[in-house]
Amino acid sequence: MPSAIACVCNISIARFISSVTSFVIDLHCMLFTLLFCTPSVFISYFQLLDCVCHRFLSTLPFSSLRPRVMSHGQNCAAFYGLDESDLDKVFHLPTTTFIGGNETALPLREIIQRMEMSYCQHIGVEFMFINDLEQCQWIRQKFETPRAMQFNNEEKRTLLARLIRSTRFEEFLQRKWSSEKRFGLEGCEVLIPALKTIIDKSSENGVENVIMGMPHRGRLNVLANVIRKELEQIFCQFDSKLEAADEGTGDVKYHLGMYHRRINRVSNKNITLSLMANPSHLEAVDPVVQGKTKAEQFYLSDTEGKQVMSILLHGDAAFAGQGIVYETFHLSDLPSYTTHGTIHVVVNNQIGFTTDPRVARSSPYPTDVARVVNAPIFHVNGDDPEAVMYVCNVAAEWRNTFHKDVVVDLVCFRRNGHNEMDEPMFTQPLMYKQIKKQKPVLKKYAEKLTSEGVVTQQEFEEEMAKYDKICEEAYTRSKDEKIMHIKHWLDSPWPGFFTLDGQPKSMTCPSTGLTEDMLNHIGNIASSVPIEDFTIHGGLTRILKSRGEMVKNRMVDWALAEYMAFGSLLNEGIHIRLSGQDVERGTFSHRHHVLHDQNVDKKTCIPMNHLWPNQAPYTVCNSSLSEYGVLGFELGFAMASPNALVLWEAQFGDFHNTAQCIIDQFISPGQAKWVRQNGIVLLLPHGMEGMGPEHSSARPERFLQMCNDDPDIVPKFTEDFVVRQLYDTNWIVVNCSTPANYFHVLRRQILLPFRKPLIIFTPKSLLRHPDAKSSFDTMLPGTEFLRGIVEDGVAAHKPQDVKRLLLCTGKVYYELAKERKTRDLQAEVAITRVEQLSPFPFDIIEQEAKKYCNAEIAWCQEEHKNQGYYEYVKPRIRATIHRERPVWYVGRDPASAPATGNKNTHLQELKRFLDTSFNLDAFKNLGK
Repeated sequence: MPSAIACVCNISIARFISSVTSFVIDLHCMLFTLLFCTPSVFISYFQLLDCVCHRFLSTLPFSSLRPRVMSHGQNCAAFYGLDESDLDKVFHLPTTTFIGGNETALPLREIIQRMEMSYCQHIGVEFMFINDLEQCQWIRQKFETPRAMQFNNEEKRTLLARLIRSTRFEEFLQRKWSSEKRFGLEGCEVLIPALKTIIDKSSENGVENVIMGMPHRGRLNVLANVIRKELEQIFCQFDSKLEAADEGTGDVKYHLGMYHRRINRVSNKNITLSLMANPSHLEAVDPVVQGKTKAEQFYLSDTEGKQVMSILLHGDAAFAGQGIVYETFHLSDLPSYTTHGTIHVVVNNQIGFTTDPRVARSSPYPTDVARVVNAPIFHVNGDDPEAVMYVCNVAAEWRNTFHKDVVVDLVCFRRNGHNEMDEPMFTQPLMYKQIKKQKPVLKKYAEKLTSEGVVTQQEFEEEMAKYDKICEEAYTRSKDEKIMHIKHWLDSPWPGFFTLDGQPKSMTCPSTGLTEDMLNHIGNIASSVPIEDFTIHGGLTRILKSRGEMVKNRMVDWALAEYMAFGSLLNEGIHIRLSGQDVERGTFSHRHHVLHDQNVDKKTCIPMNHLWPNQAPYTVCNSSLSEYGVLGFELGFAMASPNALVLWEAQFGDFHNTAQCIIDQFISPGQAKWVRQNGIVLLLPHGMEGMGPEHSSARPERFLQMCNDDPDIVPKFTEDFVVRQLYDTNWIVVNCSTPANYFHVLRRQILLPFRKPLIIFTPKSLLRHPDAKSSFDTMLPGTEFLRGIVEDGVAAHKPQDVKRLLLCTGKVYYELAKERKTRDLQAEVAITRVEQLSPFPFDIIEQEAKKYCNAEIAWCQEEHKNQGYYEYVKPRIRATIHRERPVWYVGRDPASAPATGNKNTHLQELKRFLDTSFNLDAFKNLGK
């Protein structure tokens, strides 16, 4: 059967009407054919009827495009050869329908009329795919009960007042700034009362915190009339003379977010509303909102989502076209990711920029993706405000009752083009001819209420004048704003973490070392099973025994160093959340933070949660096989509180590229655009070990390219230089070569007086490398993260005799050290490791360059020349040494792929650059 909804711009008007009329005839044909069945068979048909009737065109706001639906009267009867007596036959109603109200039997004429009233008017319901009888019956009752959609006069007046604000706000902006892009809401003004209805009902049900995400269309209206942002703060954004942001680079007005706590006038309860800032990448904010919602629920111990909820707004084209929508839905019922139900509101303009739905999606409706999680879908005509309000009330009640996702599809239109400067008639001429004839929904609804005697024309005009005056007064005040204050648009404040003016309380970082007793205590728990009657795998017994031996010998490997860092922070009240694919065990079977009983199904133990009596909780959770959605989720989780260490680990480092949007649009520039600090940690396994192109490189060059420090300017080495550098950078990038340094950088992430994203290129082979172990001595009080690990061997004792200073980072150090020893060049070649790549350790490089003043300087990396770190470090090293010496390159040749897939080629490349590293004549006769 042909789909009707959202097809206005798919086909010609004539063909459109023909297709829908054909569908309606087919529907009636099936219905009346069932007259010749038994009553029980006839009634069972209603189970199909309510599934398909939402396809009727009455859910569309274009009355001139709506086909003529045959009524249940004589015309229909005559068409099928029936007379009036057939329509008056009485049938008993089963308990599966609610159309009878208090009646148990009805004439066929009345049955058809009531079913048409329930499902063939301005509301269409999709729910028969839900495999839960209780939920289906709940929905039936909401829509089949006679006279269910009733509003009293006060509710109607409130609805009208909200429509006035929504409509007049857009008209005010159009009058004042007719040539400005604002992505207005014209054509779907009902969105504002719809959102307010959802919030009202949710507040009545006990929700205290609503976190919202939305695209740019209608954002200013939502900020003004839902979040209640001061109008003058919005209006001043249109002033071309407004000076740049007081901090960061800022963002366009229709990307900004807001946080506000106020009294909800309907429930008379406090409610906090957050609208998340987001980029133009449609739907990218979805998992971020869900992560922040999950975090707020976690910190409130809101295990059922009764206090905190999320609302996500979507456009029809993006909802169907963006894969992140599915990834976010896919998280909705996972134990460590569920937010216990999200209300999705689709602003269905029936067009995407200039693209018709027929070439924008393969599914009948833009909302079909929601069916994968059994979310009911309520389609509603945006030109019927009361129907919209009813559906929104039902959606809020559904979420409160079942704590599952629900979709409200506001079938509307876009009165202007993609933006106010765009001409839609170029590509959708017939559609926009019809739109131009459409009477505004405010005018329609005002006429309806006037005719009903709910309001008078004078009251209506006075209400409009009242809001117009509010806008004009705010406009006058907005002229006093001279500077763009991004802090006024903060969507995730951290009360008490900063000073009152938003600055760090200090510019120091305490030692990240621990006492030996604490290291021993954590190590002993990490090497044992802290609960009784728990049988672990034999191989794991050997791993825990090995850990115990290391603790006795005062040594740690990578996994144990991580355990030490996590355990100590938990003792300090810092919640830790580690998420990603297979993180519980670890991709490389090194972590084992969740133990599984070998005899009892689903019986697990997390030793990290048995360290201290009053410790903070440790959350470690395997994620779905998603990077984009899960990284966005963890980013949102980290936004909620600065007093949590939130980490996302990629299965292999290069897999982060499917989450590149979150990295590029949120993590790297987030503070500059939105003054929103975030301390999320990315753990990216990296290293050239012959595993092929897709399991080698975490693409460090991409992260380094986005660092905001100037490669040509060496900063002044002040007393607070190290911490000041960290404060000024957009993110921190490290490649640790020792477990101790990994331990310190994790602890430093929390002990810093501010928050920055931390990118860690983690090892693979070093996890079990015999030389990649650290002594407790490097983790005791007074020790700290080493931004660089300088040469401390033979070469350091006679620096004037050193002929080459090799600078490197990460795993390659161990290969260089081994080769140097083999060639007995410890006195001629010094090797210094750069552990923190960004911000760059200029002071350490200057110190080493001066120390080895007679040595040539070379940067050695295992990555290809056009990848890795060379293009980032070379200009910074050159600036540090005042360009007095060249910085030579040692490593693999340029390539398009990150690594070879041939093991022999890999080994040949390794041998070649090791030979170059220790050939002291390699750079002779080469120009600078």
